Amino acid sequence: MDSDDRDANGMTRRQFASMASAAAAGFLLTACGPRRLREMSRERLHKAIADLEREYSAKYGTKVTVSDAGPMPGVLFAYALDLSRCIGCRRCVYACVEENNQSRDPQVQWIRVLQMDKESGVDFSHADPYYQPSEVPQEGHFYVPVSCQQCRNPPCTKTCPTGATYTEPDGIVVVDYDWCIGCRCCMAACPYGARHFNWGEPTIPKGALNPHMHVLGNRPRPKGVVEKCTFCIQRARAGRYPACVEVCPVGARKFGNLLDPDSEIRYIIEHKRVLVLKEELQTMPKFFYFYAT
Repeated sequence: MDSDDRDANGMTRRQFASMASAAAAGFLLTACGPRRLREMSRERLHKAIADLEREYSAKYGTKVTVSDAGPMPGVLFAYALDLSRCIGCRRCVYACVEENNQSRDPQVQWIRVLQMDKESGVDFSHADPYYQPSEVPQEGHFYVPVSCQQCRNPPCTKTCPTGATYTEPDGIVVVDYDWCIGCRCCMAACPYGARHFNWGEPTIPKGALNPHMHVLGNRPRPKGVVEKCTFCIQRARAGRYPACVEVCPVGARKFGNLLDPDSEIRYIIEHKRVLVLKEELQTMPKFFYFYAT
């Protein structure tokens, strides 16, 4: 090969052409990103949902409904968790698994509960997510549940090359499973470890399927996609609390409309000691931690 066929960095014309083609393909793929499920025509969307309902009903042997309920006007969902009440029982974890059709094998859990030492305070470097005491709460410890923080400035959505993850008008950061290519860029960008990759074909035991689904929420995810908490979108958009809020035995979890000045979530923010995780990163979470006592 002649020296003229190489550039100053030693790259051949063929190598350059190959890289340029890959870059162009990536650009086109990214440019197509906004053409997500939410921007399909209603007729096409309803047909796709009907196909999903038939598929899931046949696969799991029960009648399945898949909602495409959109965001309600004047609503911005937010969450608050009382650290002075949480006892680390993990009921929220298992209620979330059941409600959101998370795989049992391989195991996927959207909520992690971290046990921390009262003397050290909120210290993630020494937090224990695998605690197994005979009883909870364990003396000398407190608990910090962590899931998607539903950021107003989410780094995860900025790194997705296909636009599969984005923020809905009601503040819920969602994942369009049909657009996710499993590159895990969003997982690397999330500073809270709140996103989870489906490494294997999800397994849901017979009779354990929640048949009330949302197309952007708890429908069974395929192998090779990223998933995460959606504030139980199938419940929230129907005017219900997320499953973790309902199951909490001590009332540590609160949920509501941040835009409603009379909501419980606004009262907490305005009257309690409130903090967000990793505030210095400017992700602006809509998941608030507070101390009621």
